[in-house]
Amino acid sequence: MSVNGDSKTIVLGHGLWMTRNSRCGRSAFNEAFRSWIVAATMLPCIVSAQSNPTAQSKWPDLELVNTHAMNIWVDDVGSGFRSDVQSIDLSLGGYYGFAKCGSHEAHHMALASLSYGHMLGRARGEDHWYHGNWEFQLELFGGAQFNPDRAWIVGLTPHLRYNFATGTRLIPFVDFGAGIAGTGIGSPDLGSKFQFNEQAGVGAHWFIKRDLAVTFSTFYMHVSNAGIRKPNCGLNGVKGLIGATFFF
Repeated sequence: MSVNGDSKTIVLGHGLWMTRNSRCGRSAFNEAFRSWIVAATMLPCIVSAQSNPTAQSKWPDLELVNTHAMNIWVDDVGSGFRSDVQSIDLSLGGYYGFAKCGSHEAHHMALASLSYGHMLGRARGEDHWYHGNWEFQLELFGGAQFNPDRAWIVGLTPHLRYNFATGTRLIPFVDFGAGIAGTGIGSPDLGSKFQFNEQAGVGAHWFIKRDLAVTFSTFYMHVSNAGIRKPNCGLNGVKGLIGATFFF
C-alpha cells in the first residue's frame, strides 16, 4: 500500500488499485478493502492449483505428461492404483514346452499377446506387505509352433491379477487365468482344434513414466480339451513375455 498526499492511492494485489479522495468517500474505500479480502482468501487455492505435481515426487525423472498420468496413482508412483484405472499391454515372447506331465513331445512356440486390464476397486492392505490392487485382465494371444513341426495357436483368456504397491517404480504381480484356445497342433498330444488353456505366473511392471511401464512376465501354461476328444495328453510348458503397458 502506498499513500500520496491528499489523494491516497492504495495498491491491493496484482493490478488492483483505487484512489481515495474527498469525492470517492468511504464507500469506495470499503469496496476496495472487500476485494482485497476476497483475493487474499483465494490466493492459497490458486497457488495450489498451479503448483507442479511432480515437484514433491520421489521420482522426478518420471515425467508427468498429462493429468491422466497423475490420476492413475493414489499418491506418487508405486503408491497403489486408483480404482478406475485401465491398461493396455502389448507383449512378445515364446513358449518353451517339455515332454512331461503327460505330454509326449516338447512344443516350442513364438507368441504375441494383447491384453486389456481394469482395476477391481481401490488399493487394499495399506501398511501391510500385501498392499496392492486386484485387477481383471482379458488376454488375446496367438502364435506359431516351430517345434516339433509347424502349427498355429490362438487363445482368449480372462485373468485375475494382483499388483503389489511397493512404493517404488517396480510393481510385481501374481496372475491366474483360464480360457479357450484353438490350434492346429494335433496328435500325439492333442486330438481337436478346440482346446482350453490354464495359466499361472508372476511378473513385474517397471515404470519408465508415470503411466507407462515395461512389463516382464512368466507363466506355466497347460493346453488340453478336458477329455472332449482323444488324444488329450495336453501341452505343458513355460510362457515368457516382455512388452509395454500403458495405464489410463
